Amino acid sequence: MLLSTLLIVLSSQSVWSRKVESSLSEASASFCRGTNKYDFAIKVPAAEMECFWHFAHQSGNFYLMYMVQSVTGMGSNHRLFVTVKSPEGVLMASKNQAFGQINFQTEVTGFYRICLGNHNNQFGVTKVSVNFGVIYEGSEESDREIGEEQKVFNSIQESVQKLQNQVFHMWRHYSFARTRKGKDHSLLTSNLNYVNWWSATQSLVIVLSGYLQLLVLKRLFHTGSSSFKSRA
Repeated sequence: MLLSTLLIVLSSQSVWSRKVESSLSEASASFCRGTNKYDFAIKVPAAEMECFWHFAHQSGNFYLMYMVQSVTGMGSNHRLFVTVKSPEGVLMASKNQAFGQINFQTEVTGFYRICLGNHNNQFGVTKVSVNFGVIYEGSEESDREIGEEQKVFNSIQESVQKLQNQVFHMWRHYSFARTRKGKDHSLLTSNLNYVNWWSATQSLVIVLSGYLQLLVLKRLFHTGSSSFKSRA
C-alpha cells in the first residue's frame, strides 16, 4: 500500500512537469488525434515517465493493454507503473505489473492522460508494447414516428456497428497474442546470447587451463633434466 502511494505521488509530479512543458511548446506534447485505436512499442528511460493524451467522447469504452517486452541496462525489474487520468485530473485506474489491461467507461468528454512510469528501474531502459483506444457502442433509436425505411436503415447500421465491434475485439486479441509472441522471442534471444557467451567463456577457460598445465609439465621436466645433469 505504501509503495503504491509513493508511485502515485511520483507520477503526479512527473505529469505536472510534463504538462508545463506541453503548455510552453505544443509541438513537444504527445497528443493522439484522429483515430480511436493505437498499437505501438516505446522505450521508457530509466526512472522516467512517458505520457500520452487520447481524446474520447462521453459514454465510450476506454481500454488499455500493455506488456513489457524487455529491460536493457542494469535493470531487471519488469514491472511498469501505469496510470490513466480523466480530463479533470481524476485517477481512473493504475497498474504496477509487467503486463495488464485497463477498461472503464468514459464519463467526461476530453483528453485522457496515459502515463507509463519506469520508477522500478533506476538504471534500466524498459521496452513496452502499448495498445489503447476507445470503442463506441451504437445508440438505440426509440422514436416511434420514424418511418419503415429509416428503421431498416438503423437496423442495418446497428448490425454493421456490432460487426465492426466484434472485428475490433478480434483485432485486440490478435494484437495481444502478437505482443506475447514478441516478448517470448525477446526472452529466447536473450537466453541464446547468454548461452553463447557462457559457452565461449567456458571454452576459453578450458583452453587456458590446458595451456597452463602444459607449461607446468614442461617446466617440471626441464627442471628434472637439469638436476640430473648437475649430479652427473
